[in-house]
Amino acid sequence: MNITEQTDEEILEIARPWWEDLIKYSNNKNYLMFIKNFSRSFRASANEMELGKQFARSDLAQNLSEKYDVLGLIRRDGYVTVLFRQYHKKKEGEWLGRLVLGYEEENVKIFGCTLF
Repeated sequence: MNITEQTDEEILEIARPWWEDLIKYSNNKNYLMFIKNFSRSFRASANEMELGKQFARSDLAQNLSEKYDVLGLIRRDGYVTVLFRQYHKKKEGEWLGRLVLGYEEENVKIFGCTLF
Protein backbone atom coordinates (compact mmCIF):
# COMPACT_ATOMS: atom_id res chain seq x y z
CA MET A 1 0.00 0.00 0.00
CA ASN A 2 1.14 3.54 -0.66
CA ILE A 3 0.35 6.17 1.96
CA THR A 4 0.37 8.90 -0.68
CA GLU A 5 -2.89 7.47 -2.01
CA GLN A 6 -4.72 7.97 1.29
CA THR A 7 -6.86 11.06 1.85
CA ASP A 8 -5.71 13.93 4.04
CA GLU A 9 -8.33 12.92 6.61
CA GLU A 10 -7.09 9.32 6.74
CA ILE A 11 -3.50 10.46 7.17
CA LEU A 12 -4.37 13.00 9.85
CA GLU A 13 -6.29 10.33 11.81
CA ILE A 14 -2.89 8.69 12.27
CA ALA A 15 -0.65 11.76 12.39
CA ARG A 16 -2.46 13.83 15.01
CA PRO A 17 -2.44 11.26 17.85
CA TRP A 18 1.13 10.27 17.01
CA TRP A 19 2.23 13.93 17.10
CA GLU A 20 0.46 14.34 20.43
CA ASP A 21 2.29 11.26 21.73
CA LEU A 22 5.63 12.65 20.57
CA ILE A 23 4.90 15.89 22.45
CA LYS A 24 3.87 14.03 25.60
CA TYR A 25 6.80 11.61 25.61
CA SER A 26 9.31 14.32 24.78
CA ASN A 27 8.04 16.39 27.71
CA ASN A 28 8.15 13.29 29.95
CA LYS A 29 11.59 12.26 28.64
CA ASN A 30 10.25 8.78 27.91
CA TYR A 31 12.54 7.40 25.21
CA LEU A 32 10.89 4.01 24.75
CA MET A 33 7.41 5.45 24.31
CA PHE A 34 8.78 8.29 22.14
CA ILE A 35 10.14 5.84 19.55
CA LYS A 36 7.29 3.29 19.72
CA ASN A 37 5.88 4.15 16.24
CA PHE A 38 9.24 4.65 14.53
CA SER A 39 10.20 2.52 11.54
CA ARG A 40 13.08 0.11 12.11
CA SER A 41 15.48 2.30 10.13
CA PHE A 42 14.48 5.47 11.97
CA ARG A 43 14.59 3.72 15.33
CA ALA A 44 18.14 2.58 14.58
CA SER A 45 19.18 6.18 13.93
CA ALA A 46 17.37 7.52 17.03
CA ASN A 47 20.19 6.82 19.43
CA GLU A 48 18.93 6.56 23.01
CA MET A 49 21.93 8.43 24.37
CA GLU A 50 21.55 11.36 21.96
CA LEU A 51 17.81 11.60 22.48
CA GLY A 52 18.38 11.36 26.22
CA LYS A 53 20.74 14.34 26.03
CA GLN A 54 18.11 16.33 24.13
CA PHE A 55 15.44 15.38 26.64
CA ALA A 56 17.73 16.40 29.52
CA ARG A 57 19.26 19.60 28.11
CA SER A 58 16.71 21.08 25.76
CA ASP A 59 14.11 23.39 27.22
CA LEU A 60 12.29 23.10 23.90
CA ALA A 61 12.08 19.29 24.09
CA GLN A 62 10.84 19.39 27.70
CA ASN A 63 8.17 22.05 27.47
CA LEU A 64 6.24 21.55 24.27
CA SER A 65 2.69 22.79 24.41
CA GLU A 66 -0.20 20.48 23.65
CA LYS A 67 -1.32 23.26 21.29
CA TYR A 68 -0.42 22.79 17.63
CA ASP A 69 -1.91 23.38 14.19
CA VAL A 70 -1.67 21.26 11.07
CA LEU A 71 -0.19 23.36 8.27
CA GLY A 72 -0.44 20.83 5.49
CA LEU A 73 0.71 17.60 3.91
CA ILE A 74 3.34 16.91 1.28
CA ARG A 75 3.29 13.66 -0.67
CA ARG A 76 6.47 12.36 -2.29
CA ASP A 77 8.17 9.07 -3.13
CA GLY A 78 5.88 6.83 -1.08
CA TYR A 79 5.94 9.07 2.02
CA VAL A 80 3.76 11.82 3.42
CA THR A 81 5.23 14.69 5.39
CA VAL A 82 2.81 16.33 7.80
CA LEU A 83 3.77 19.87 8.78
CA PHE A 84 2.73 21.31 12.14
CA ARG A 85 2.90 24.73 13.77
CA GLN A 86 4.07 23.85 17.28
CA TYR A 87 3.89 26.04 20.37
CA HIS A 88 5.92 26.02 23.58
CA LYS A 89 4.77 26.30 27.19
CA LYS A 90 7.43 28.84 28.20
CA LYS A 91 8.87 30.42 25.05
CA GLU A 92 6.95 32.77 22.83
CA GLY A 93 6.81 32.05 19.15
CA GLU A 94 6.17 29.12 16.89
CA TRP A 95 8.18 26.14 15.69
CA LEU A 96 7.82 24.05 12.56
CA GLY A 97 7.19 20.38 13.25
CA ARG A 98 7.70 17.71 10.62
CA LEU A 99 6.40 14.14 10.77
CA VAL A 100 7.22 11.75 7.91
CA LEU A 101 4.92 8.75 7.54
CA GLY A 102 5.17 5.74 5.29
CA TYR A 103 4.59 2.01 5.19
CA GLU A 104 6.94 -0.57 6.63
CA GLU A 105 5.63 -3.91 5.48
CA GLU A 106 1.87 -3.57 6.10
CA ASN A 107 1.96 -0.91 8.83
CA VAL A 108 2.23 2.87 8.85
CA LYS A 109 5.36 3.99 10.71
CA ILE A 110 7.25 7.20 11.44
CA PHE A 111 10.27 7.63 9.16
CA GLY A 112 11.25 11.07 10.45
CA CYS A 113 10.28 13.74 12.95
CA THR A 114 11.90 17.05 13.65
CA LEU A 115 11.19 20.39 15.23
CA PHE A 116 12.74 23.56 13.78
